[in-house]
Amino acid sequence: MKKKIIISSLTLVVMGSLAFKTVKNDFFEIAKQIEIFTNLYKEINMNYVDEVSPAELMDTAISAMLADLDPYTVYWDEQQVIEGRIKNQGDYAGIGADIESYSDKILIKSLNKDSPADQAGLKIGDEIIQINSINISDYQEDAGKLLQGETGTTVKITFKRSGEAQKTKLKRKKHEKKAVPYHELLEDKTGYIALDQFTKTASSEVISTFKELKSDGATQIILDLRSNPGGLLSEAINITNIFVEKGTTIVTTKSVIEKYNKTYVTQNKALDTEIPLVVLINQNSASASEIVSGSLQDLDRAVVIGSRSFGKGLVQRPKKLNYGTQAKITISRYYTPSGRSIQALDYIDGVAVRKKEETYQKFETRNGREVFSGGGILPDVLIDNEGANALTKALDESNMLFGFANTYYAENPQLDISNFKTENLVSDFKKYVKKSDFKFESKTEKELHKLKEIAKTENIYTNVDKDFEALKKKVKNSENQLFDDSNAQLKLSLAKEIIKRYTYEKGIYDYLLNKGESIAKAKKLLNDSKAYQSILK
Repeated sequence: MKKKIIISSLTLVVMGSLAFKTVKNDFFEIAKQIEIFTNLYKEINMNYVDEVSPAELMDTAISAMLADLDPYTVYWDEQQVIEGRIKNQGDYAGIGADIESYSDKILIKSLNKDSPADQAGLKIGDEIIQINSINISDYQEDAGKLLQGETGTTVKITFKRSGEAQKTKLKRKKHEKKAVPYHELLEDKTGYIALDQFTKTASSEVISTFKELKSDGATQIILDLRSNPGGLLSEAINITNIFVEKGTTIVTTKSVIEKYNKTYVTQNKALDTEIPLVVLINQNSASASEIVSGSLQDLDRAVVIGSRSFGKGLVQRPKKLNYGTQAKITISRYYTPSGRSIQALDYIDGVAVRKKEETYQKFETRNGREVFSGGGILPDVLIDNEGANALTKALDESNMLFGFANTYYAENPQLDISNFKTENLVSDFKKYVKKSDFKFESKTEKELHKLKEIAKTENIYTNVDKDFEALKKKVKNSENQLFDDSNAQLKLSLAKEIIKRYTYEKGIYDYLLNKGESIAKAKKLLNDSKAYQSILK
């Protein structure tokens, strides 16, 4: 017995020595690399042929270093930290519009009803070209920040509408965006809750809305998390807790740093563990949205409907640095109750590489249903028509949908949205795109161009040029076919973009409740208890 104890003690000493050596070696390597970098930095500043800015050089070095990690690990300079603090403290106000900044203008993409921008008569599609005395084209930084300031302060704006310059003046106002922007009791006693973001009030808003819907007679619930980018982990757990019992594991975080390994369980008594529940997601549902939908799916507490979610399974935490700067660093990965990670991308040398389906690992829900890691949350019921593909993304990013909606609104300023006709919407949009300079080039086509150039440099192309041209033609035909295959997605996206110009965000929800395929499918399933239960069991 004594011998075993001595051996065990020796083992601990050896392991402790190895751990100490590893830490010591790490510190030596860090010190060594910092010394090399410092000397190089000094030599460049002293000897480079052109004058360099030490601050800009360091910013470049930091950006390059972080680019090799993941897009969520970022550095904030002192000014960015101050701006973030002002927003969090509530001393920040704006004009109540979602904007997109360009080098010569700011484009208004959407408006909040009764906001300063709305009351001043600004419209979606207006181009802000001057703020107070500053021309946007002359401003080198993010001009959108000029619209922000203290509550009650005045800002003068010059904007263009249909090419004509106009002026207006408005007072900045603090806008509290609700986490639950819309809820409704539907005719079949289905309670509908749209959750936009996981802010600090998200769970309290969902709880009060849920109670209200139940008191009004709701016997089943649709929780809409489509295009919800996430937010606070604690709120995701609290919202899941509404539907599952106290003490249930919702998410586990794992890291190489021991203190970041945590298991999060529900802390409160559930409000209702039996009410039939459907959760809606799409490709823009991320992070906390995936925790809620993934945990409810793993626990067989809800049926998930929609398209595959974004796939962000990484956790970040801000870390204070010197001189008032900060870094937000990815510290761990999170795992749903079944043990799966939903992270869809690996970051290799700064390049995002999507995991392949053959590498997904299989896990089981509480009832033994198969679920898989690695590609976001795969819904129990897939809705292809509400997802996005390469073409619809390109059309959206190039503002083609936005531009068409502006034209439609200009031609129909007094439209009664209850008589909104969508039959010719896609065909009219296709004509609009044909007249524009929009050119769709898929990633496949881009890679084919690169391959062609490589073949030329290696003197191979002349032998395979006919094959290249034939393949290029097939790819182009497939791209054209994609336009026809995207009719349903385009119709929905165009309708939403047009409707918000007349009835703001509320009108979009009203339209989706009546015309949206996901909601129609959810209601049908909830009203067929046998079909609902068959999915979960």
